[in-house]
Amino acid sequence: MLDYNVPGGKLNRGLSVIDSYKLLKGGELTNDEIFLACALGWCIEWLQAYFLVLDDIMDNSITRRGQPCWFRLPKIGMIAANDGILLRNQIPRILKKHFRDKPYYVDLLDLFNEVEFQTASGQMIDLITTIEGEKDLSKYSLPLHHRIVQYKTAYYSFYLPVACALLMKGENLDNHIDVKNILIEMGTYFQVQDDYLDCFGDPKVIGKVGTDIEDFKCSWLVVKAVELSNEEQKKLLYENYGKTDEACVAKVKELYNVLNLQGVFEEYESNSYQKLVTSIEAHPSKAVQAVLKSFLAKIYKRLK
Repeated sequence: MLDYNVPGGKLNRGLSVIDSYKLLKGGELTNDEIFLACALGWCIEWLQAYFLVLDDIMDNSITRRGQPCWFRLPKIGMIAANDGILLRNQIPRILKKHFRDKPYYVDLLDLFNEVEFQTASGQMIDLITTIEGEKDLSKYSLPLHHRIVQYKTAYYSFYLPVACALLMKGENLDNHIDVKNILIEMGTYFQVQDDYLDCFGDPKVIGKVGTDIEDFKCSWLVVKAVELSNEEQKKLLYENYGKTDEACVAKVKELYNVLNLQGVFEEYESNSYQKLVTSIEAHPSKAVQAVLKSFLAKIYKRLK
């Protein structure tokens, strides 16, 4: 179960703890420091695995990371829900074993608990917008999308790795709210990319078949489509979005092309990148700038 769910992704979140700590320290790491940074990195990857196992069940997804979702395997099914809980409960055990004598141990526990709460809150908002019988595209807006993304993705994917590195460095997280805000904005940009790739990406490259249209997700693409459509196009969108029928999905994708959402996304990506670079370069610490720029470089114009 662990081998199937934990190590199969790009491991960006886990590796970012090591990269960030090295940049913050400004020199080579000792073997002990590398081990501790790796331990925190794996805690984040275990957290990610826990989220994905449960997320795939809730979304009734087909594939994840180029293979069938865990709950889709023979003899697994809803046992996967308990497997997700087991994955989550390894994190405090790892932290206790390797960090209980560190002055920042309690801060680490608080950090992981808080980030899990934020992520679960984002998932809740995401799910309650897609309840059968209560689907309403008119409720979908950029502020709603931003709220879902901020809580569901940005905290654990972007803020958590850097926060772990800052704690290892002996920093007080309350003194780095500006860093947190930049990382949350970066996480928003990352999720917009994800929404775009769900529709326009190559499933062989991204490792999954996109289902945002079928699942009535509050995707950046549909929010922009509602914003840019005339009344006739909105009618088409309202009639076909959230339907599993392939013909309905094809009509939505065709409308996305008519509205040139690929071009709209490219403009958004360029503007977001410039805004993030400006915010990063305004930070007084060159070490923190290096951390943030390394994050941005990993995701800018990504294809998966």
